[in-house]
Amino acid sequence: MTPRQPRPPSARPIDTRAFDLLSLTMALVLGLHAPHLPWWLAIALALILGWRWWQRRQRIGRVPRWLKLPLLAMLTLAVIVQYGNIFGRAPGAALAVGLLILKLLETEVARDVRVGISFACFALMVALLFDQGLVATVVVALGLLPALATLRALEPGQLPAPSLPRALLPSLALTAAALPLALLAFLLVPRLSSPLWGAPAQDQARTGLGDSMTPGNFTDLLTDDHPAMRVSFDGAPPAPDQRYFRAYVMWHFDGRSWHRPDPRYAPSRPPAPLEVASSVQYRISLQPTRRRVLPMLDVPLQAPAQATQQADREVMADKPVNDPLDYIGRSALRYRLQPDLDERSRRLGLSLPADFNPRTHALAAQWRQRHGSDDAAIVQAALALFHNGGFRYTLAPAPLGRDSVDDFLFDTHEGFCEHYSSAFTVLMRAAGIPARVVTGYQGGYWNKFGNYLLVRYSDAHAWSEVWLAGRGWVRVDPTGAVRPERVSLGAAAAAGDQLAWYRNDWLQGLRNRWDIVNRWWDQGVIGFDALRQRGLLTPFGIRDADTATLGVLLAISGVLFIGIGLAWALLRRQPRDPLRGALRELERKLARKGIARRPAEGPQHYLSRAARALPGQREELASLMRSYLELRYAHDEPPTEPLRAFQHAVRDFRIVDVVK
Repeated sequence: MTPRQPRPPSARPIDTRAFDLLSLTMALVLGLHAPHLPWWLAIALALILGWRWWQRRQRIGRVPRWLKLPLLAMLTLAVIVQYGNIFGRAPGAALAVGLLILKLLETEVARDVRVGISFACFALMVALLFDQGLVATVVVALGLLPALATLRALEPGQLPAPSLPRALLPSLALTAAALPLALLAFLLVPRLSSPLWGAPAQDQARTGLGDSMTPGNFTDLLTDDHPAMRVSFDGAPPAPDQRYFRAYVMWHFDGRSWHRPDPRYAPSRPPAPLEVASSVQYRISLQPTRRRVLPMLDVPLQAPAQATQQADREVMADKPVNDPLDYIGRSALRYRLQPDLDERSRRLGLSLPADFNPRTHALAAQWRQRHGSDDAAIVQAALALFHNGGFRYTLAPAPLGRDSVDDFLFDTHEGFCEHYSSAFTVLMRAAGIPARVVTGYQGGYWNKFGNYLLVRYSDAHAWSEVWLAGRGWVRVDPTGAVRPERVSLGAAAAAGDQLAWYRNDWLQGLRNRWDIVNRWWDQGVIGFDALRQRGLLTPFGIRDADTATLGVLLAISGVLFIGIGLAWALLRRQPRDPLRGALRELERKLARKGIARRPAEGPQHYLSRAARALPGQREELASLMRSYLELRYAHDEPPTEPLRAFQHAVRDFRIVDVVK
């Protein structure tokens, strides 16, 4: 018979530890992608992964094709149904993660493991197309640890680590050793002028404020803790009650929602006249919003570069803000806005839909009759109603019906800034006072360590502006009449017990200090573009480092790193040979009894001579000799279990008698 050819190393079955590490790697990839996968797909893939891990522990072997092929078809169909195709960042990532999990169903040999690890590393990189933040980057780096540990577990002759942390330690050392080279590549590899494959630089753009407002639709925004923008001032920051950042000015009310005029149909008008008593200059770092509006401290004097100022002092960028944007602003803190109201603005500021909110109109008529032409007194009457009328600030208000303002003012008495600003503005218009709704941000946390104001999405706010003779448009915040803490202490303080965890002083302090790290990461890592790279060598007298200069530096640094690595490899101690160590232990035991190994004497001759010298232990020594020779010469690397058995046999060997 023809002797059976041994399997190549890549076709040999893998042990349980290698499969467990591979499963852990895929679980980390799935967990990293889960936030942007459909919830049902993430759960289904997690169940498949868990079932496969359990199934292989019960019986080694690949999953049959009759099960794999339907799962593959269902995955492809699910991605197409969810996204409409399989092309693009989101559908491509979903398909890639699904295929990675299904690859586990046929993984039984080393070749399958290497393919799976390569694909898993690619999927880890894909996660950075969705989020390039510091935490996401660290998680991606940690995802490499089980991947490297899996590859190391495939190396012949590796003894299984006693615990998972011990198995990950060598991978952690390899990752740490690669950090200097990664930093070098980050600094010197020439940057592309546009992102690879046309993908956006990051996917952290959030919708934020919209150009319409319906009482109740701020709820998700008010619980979003992500930074919206960071503001640094030339000098001391304004007081909390002056930290109003204007975004949208809304005139049109349909009985339920407020809208700003459609710029396609509204006539183009210059910014409203503004008389300034004092102003402040500042710099805003705005996070991506996919919208054109640029929030500015109320009221902006002029628009930044590549932006225009609208008639109501809104500021609109020339294109949507899809990437982080820095701009400089200057705004008035004490001012008179549009002291003379034109007829068109007056008509818009008094417009209300017919046959809505009759009780609100009746209340406004009573105020007008009581206070006559004193508009300021009517404003104070409305604020007194909110302050003394049993109103409650809550992020979970009761639903409102068709006459939403009537329901709010006379029935539910609960809501947040949208409800109060909407109801107040309707009351003013019903009383004959021009009024409008303004949305934006209010408050923020002054980070004294970073010397900037941190404004989060949860600081989104809505207030009103009323036009008073001789004073122009005056900001009135009815929410402050109900909950003064909203203006003085911020949104979290206004929410009261509803966000008790959020108001925890220790947690808030930690979050706000952590933002300094995030800001550094955004500016120093994510914001490190081609322009900043060209100025990298300015401290060394090179004002514009072109591609050739960067290439030369990269080549020199690469050669230096290779030289250091080669020297370390040549000078470091060779890896321990456990089989050779066991033989040396046996030699030491025999040498203590006068049976020393001679120079150039082979192990077979030496152990044979020792067996003749110890006739009472001839069979034991002969067995040790056969085991050693088989482990050393019959395999590329000694198998784990026979090697352990040989080590235990040497450890238990005791010399009984010596015959000379």
